[in-house]
Amino acid sequence: MNFTETAWKVFNQSIEDYHVFDDVNHLINNPFEKDSLERILYAKNWIDTVQWHLEDIIRDENIDPTEALQLKRTIDASNQQRTDLVEFIDSWFLNKFKNITPKSDAKINTETPAWAVDRLSILALKVYHMSLEANRESASEEHRLNCQAKLDVLLIQKEDLSTSINQLLTDIENGDVKMKVYKQMKMYNDESLNPILYQKGQQK
Repeated sequence: MNFTETAWKVFNQSIEDYHVFDDVNHLINNPFEKDSLERILYAKNWIDTVQWHLEDIIRDENIDPTEALQLKRTIDASNQQRTDLVEFIDSWFLNKFKNITPKSDAKINTETPAWAVDRLSILALKVYHMSLEANRESASEEHRLNCQAKLDVLLIQKEDLSTSINQLLTDIENGDVKMKVYKQMKMYNDESLNPILYQKGQQK
């Protein structure tokens, strides 16, 4: 089983496990061994799955404004966790390939392996939920057919993205691509970088 096959299997296990309770407040129960790649991938997708449903909830037009603000703060924190975990996965890959010497003409990819894996995790969620809609009995036949057409495209995307990720990892391992990582340096959560936050601190 290659990397993306493993990742896809783990992502779908996370999604299925979440929907047993279907509760954004339910705590993760990671079934994989400590320090294993599978454990990291499961945690990554669990964050994505919870955030997927938080984004659904906050779009309720009748939501209480106070609750919406609390949800926005929760989503912000989730986004930071997601970014931190993606960077952790890149650190895992950096360690894996630390003894690889890139060739003199090695290229640099537009995104790191972990950010491509991030897209694969989100794609697993899209496939899961689009499949539900394509088979929802309470929906019209037109709705189901439209969703099935979208699902077909998503499955093609899954194959293409999986192939691209596997090719990228092979190219890094062969020295054809140089793995280079930049931290995201998000500014909105940082009290020293967000003007709204640091101006408020100066006023105290």
